[in-house]
Amino acid sequence: MIRTHELTKRFGRVTAVDRVDLDVREGDVYGFLGANGSGKTTTVRMLLGLVLATSGTIEVMGRPMPRSGRSVLPQVGALVEGPAAYPHLSGRANLALLEAAGRGTRRRGRRQRIAETLAQVGLDPDDRRGVRTYSLGMRQRLGLAAALLRRPRLLVLDEPTNGLDPHGIHEVRDLLAELRAGGTTVFLSSHLLAEVEQVCSRVGVLDQGRLVVQDQLDALRGPTGRTVVHTPDTDLARSLLDGRESATSGQRLVVSDPDVPHLVHRLVAGGVRVHEVAPERRTLEQVVLQASAGAGDRHAGAASPPAVESGAS
Repeated sequence: MIRTHELTKRFGRVTAVDRVDLDVREGDVYGFLGANGSGKTTTVRMLLGLVLATSGTIEVMGRPMPRSGRSVLPQVGALVEGPAAYPHLSGRANLALLEAAGRGTRRRGRRQRIAETLAQVGLDPDDRRGVRTYSLGMRQRLGLAAALLRRPRLLVLDEPTNGLDPHGIHEVRDLLAELRAGGTTVFLSSHLLAEVEQVCSRVGVLDQGRLVVQDQLDALRGPTGRTVVHTPDTDLARSLLDGRESATSGQRLVVSDPDVPHLVHRLVAGGVRVHEVAPERRTLEQVVLQASAGAGDRHAGAASPPAVESGAS
């Protein structure tokens, strides 16, 4: 759905995006992670033809960009750097203007499509207030509605939960899951690890303009080789483990032993009440920090790091 090869953008002597090879597949909810200033928004703007690349290539839906923008962009919904709207018009009127301006859009059922899209993002279709009265969260919802209005094959979102309260963030997560189930590919740019970890199937991490990780989320969060044990008998468990526990917090022990059945048998035989046991998995935060630290070392001493692929992708 999106492929780039050595995509690079320089502003004078500053390299904002450095030889990035994105691989976003049809049906993905792809989380594009990176700290503020890492080059995420510049990359998104190049994908949409809003900024020209210094070098490298971009394909969206198998077509070169920005050369094929006229045929590709009508199939893409986007929310980048905050929503734009006419402040004196209602949300519904803004969407009506956007729909009318679209080439090849169907007039029949237009009012219904607008009402359904507003309701989909949690806005009242009958609200006649001007957008100038909207809160930041409501404006963000309207931007999402504008991106979804034409039922896009590809949805590109840059920080879509900006300004939303926890309830609104939960609604966006549900919406993204619904869109994925319906076949929409989602490219989600964010600096929020928890947001990406909960909704995305595939992840890319940008650090100082370079793609340092790209893989399926499940592969990235693979087992660490240690086991987590939950028990009220932590002291007894530790006495049976011969110093193999590497961390203890309350009733949670982390044990340097990947053999779960053998570990459970040993603890139960020793009188330990085991409430829960499971292989320890890396968090996305641990993956990002490790990759960024490694990238920092490479920045200091090498030319160009490849993106890390931790498993089959």
